[in-house]
Amino acid sequence: MEILTDSWSLIVILLAAFVIGWAAETAQTFMSRALAFSILAWLQTLPEFAVEASIAWRQEQDLMIANLTGSLRLIVGLGLPMIFFVHFFFQGFKNKKFIRAIKLDDQDFLSILCLFISILYFVFIWAKSSLTIFDSGVLFFIYGRYLWILKDFPTHTEEEESDLPWIGKKLVKLDPVPKLIGVGLLFTIGGIALYCSVHPFIDTLQKWSIRMGISTFIFIQWVAPFLSEFPEKVSAFNWARQKNKAPMAVMNMVGSNINQWTMLAGMIPIVFNLSLGHYQPISLDSLHRAELLLTIVQSLLVGVLLMDLEFSISDAALVFVLWLVQFIFSSTREVITWVYLIWAIGEIIKCLFVFWKHQELPKALLLAKRYYGRNE
Repeated sequence: MEILTDSWSLIVILLAAFVIGWAAETAQTFMSRALAFSILAWLQTLPEFAVEASIAWRQEQDLMIANLTGSLRLIVGLGLPMIFFVHFFFQGFKNKKFIRAIKLDDQDFLSILCLFISILYFVFIWAKSSLTIFDSGVLFFIYGRYLWILKDFPTHTEEEESDLPWIGKKLVKLDPVPKLIGVGLLFTIGGIALYCSVHPFIDTLQKWSIRMGISTFIFIQWVAPFLSEFPEKVSAFNWARQKNKAPMAVMNMVGSNINQWTMLAGMIPIVFNLSLGHYQPISLDSLHRAELLLTIVQSLLVGVLLMDLEFSISDAALVFVLWLVQFIFSSTREVITWVYLIWAIGEIIKCLFVFWKHQELPKALLLAKRYYGRNE
């Protein structure tokens, strides 16, 4: 009985995330493809935003960084490899042909570049050892500019009705006004349920960590993000197993990564200072900086790997193994940080060598050059 009492908030927060996800999936049928996926990724991580806001409001600085870094590392280290191998096995056994890489769409170049810009700004945050409201403004600007550019991208054609959840199939058959009202109601219901359950959710996590003898930092770093991002990973799994939809799943994860490096991180000092009632920067101690550096170089590496708009089997396998090692053996954090960094530098040097010898830019940069040249 006590387990059921403790678990109600976890169940509600997952159900709320599913409802919001259904609304977002339906909404993407009547807006541009790239913008739809950005909004979808943002809405799917609303539970993560709610958890982080609750922690920031309570001024628990250690847990703020734990939840942020754990969430980002789960997306990159577990989410992206999961997408590749689900697609690899499902479509491989079905078609008797196993892929070597997931190829992304040309219009995905902007998301890859935005991911780089977000990470580079966080290098500055890491170097100065603080997170401030000024940083929030810069991060919000990066994300806002990203969305503003996306509005000019090609319109997304409507999804096949069979690909939508049951409620989405019903909504898309309605006239425009009832359809918008239906999607709005789903957002509202999910948001209210989320608001009512997020505080008990944090209390339950902390209670469980004490009972299991696990530090609250570690528990919040991995368990809270996994649960709050669970619906997003279910959507990614569903897309990854289908033919031609693995790139959608990859970009959903990339969009979530961008959201959390910008909007989620930028929200933290604002909520923290509102709770304090006066201005105070969030100082990053040695543990915070170590966790943040590991997260930065992991995301930087994946950004470099995706510059050619491909995610290969070797990339997926190595990214997953490195994440798994530092997840199981926390003492390897510093070593894994150096491995990520050396690998990323190696990939950058390889790109520079190819450009020097063949004058060939990575595909994302080449497409960016063409796009911005065309829009001057």
